[in-house]
Amino acid sequence: MRILAIGDIHGCRVSLEAMAEYAGFAQGDTIVTLGDYVDRGPDSKGVIDFLISLQDKLTLIPLKGNHELVMLRSRADVEALKNWKGEAFGGTATLDSYGTDSISDIPEKHWSFLESARAYYEINSHFFVHANVDPALAMVDQGNYTLFWEFFENPAPHESGKVMLCGHSEVGEHPKNLGHAVCLDTGACKGGWLTCLDVGKGIYYQTNEQGESRRDVLLSHLETKDSSHEL
Repeated sequence: MRILAIGDIHGCRVSLEAMAEYAGFAQGDTIVTLGDYVDRGPDSKGVIDFLISLQDKLTLIPLKGNHELVMLRSRADVEALKNWKGEAFGGTATLDSYGTDSISDIPEKHWSFLESARAYYEINSHFFVHANVDPALAMVDQGNYTLFWEFFENPAPHESGKVMLCGHSEVGEHPKNLGHAVCLDTGACKGGWLTCLDVGKGIYYQTNEQGESRRDVLLSHLETKDSSHEL
């Protein structure tokens, strides 16, 4: 059984579906998606449809991202809706993918999926969040700003001793590994790559909207790209 973590998808359905095939998603796998399924990219509706369909085939652990939080608030808050549809969040692209300009046309099963997404997930060796954590606080005591909005930069090791896996902060075309923390946001919606990490093996898979795919080993914070060995 594998545990696979996927960075920010942001409406990149083509990349996500290609990832399922390239990484070989299978019954027995646990897929942890790190949030930000919607906005900016071309097909947020398709992303959510595909993730819902995965729930019948394997164990899917979806986390909320800050974009889901803003979208959910927009359902009942006119100012939040205006903010979400603005350039900063790209909610208009999400509505376009549903073929509407009204948030009320989004199907209830999609709202249920977003609402049910978790704030974090833990296993014995790792924990998974969208953005970041306060290293001195237990996961149950973390604040929303830290979990959903705080950028990666150079986080300290967490008091649990577990490795953090997160997204939210775009780190270039390869994942950033500090040893105690790994960021998997590699700019899928900005012409970059969608990244999926096999947590146990340290192998990561990447796909993009142009139909390209590749895989490599996760570099330690002491290595450079030139010292890696592509698989």
